[in-house]
Amino acid sequence: MPKRIGEAGALSGRLYGVGTGPGDPELLTLKALKTLQAADVVAYFAKRGNSSNARQIVAGYIRAGQAEEALHYPVTTELHRHADGYKAQIEEFYAEAAERVAAHLDAGRSVAVLSEGDPLFYGSYMHLHVRLAPRYETEVIPGITAMSGCWSAAGLPLVQGDDVLTVLPGTLEQAELVRRLGDSEGVVIMKLGRNLPKVRAALEQAGRLAGAVYVERGTMGNGSFVPVADKVDDTAPYFSLILVPGWSARP
Repeated sequence: MPKRIGEAGALSGRLYGVGTGPGDPELLTLKALKTLQAADVVAYFAKRGNSSNARQIVAGYIRAGQAEEALHYPVTTELHRHADGYKAQIEEFYAEAAERVAAHLDAGRSVAVLSEGDPLFYGSYMHLHVRLAPRYETEVIPGITAMSGCWSAAGLPLVQGDDVLTVLPGTLEQAELVRRLGDSEGVVIMKLGRNLPKVRAALEQAGRLAGAVYVERGTMGNGSFVPVADKVDDTAPYFSLILVPGWSARP
């Protein structure tokens, strides 16, 4: 397919959303690796003052001297996600980030935007995708999701047959977590962080605490997993989630 003409009049580059997988660098797909190393620019999101999780995963594969574009969030968990201040700042940030990437594309440079797990599954990349895909040639390279990596690391069969799998963000109110836990067989609860005590209470209230497994840094060298009932502290790093298995009749 021929390249489109950018707004600046030059041949525009191609945008790639690249899934970096659940954490283990060896779980990067061959296509993601080839795309990453062929791109003119590697872009990634990060909390201001912190390194990028996605970049850390692929650090060993970035070419020496390869151009990079770090996109630093103005806020993360400092404000509630429903606060007007948060929404205004984060929307302005995504719009500005999209235009920074667009400047590379208009100059004819290809840009690989890194995303932990899969780019279109709770990934920040999607905020660039909806703004830029209508204007530029775009390809999304899928990645192994965090939940897939975690249930594999824990060796935990999650659903089979007619079981329903539900993915819940831990940011939901406790009552809503309880309701949805009661509607599904298998459940994955993401976005733990400071929500862990609330999620644990919801699991207990819904009668789903027994069997629930907490996985931290699944697929990574320092990964671990433990029954939620046995996790006594309230610490949950970025790379963590809870698995609630279905398949109640398993042998």
